[in-house]
Amino acid sequence: MASDPRRPGGGATRPRIERAREGAVATQTRRKAVVPPRFKVVLYNDDYTPMEFVVAILEQIFSKGPAEATQIMLHVHRNGAGIAGVYVLEVAETKVSLVHKKAEERGYPLRAGVESE
Repeated sequence: MASDPRRPGGGATRPRIERAREGAVATQTRRKAVVPPRFKVVLYNDDYTPMEFVVAILEQIFSKGPAEATQIMLHVHRNGAGIAGVYVLEVAETKVSLVHKKAEERGYPLRAGVESE
């Protein structure tokens, strides 16, 4: 691209800045970022799945540390259900299917579900 000697700055293309008339207020419209809805992955208690397996699931699938995984497992055990994590819908559904797959491979009836936040 050849430079234009008649333009200051040697012809580099610059964005045009519209100047408001004297007394007018210059406004700029901002677009709001759309935040996708979030969903809770809930683990449900049963009488057959070992606690150690639930802790392992929380560590492997939900990336929880050993202490946090144990706390969540105990909450599920005592209250019948507990939140393993909160994610966008596609991620939450994927994690639920992974829980079901791993539980079925080991012969456990552990169930998980997705609820809106």
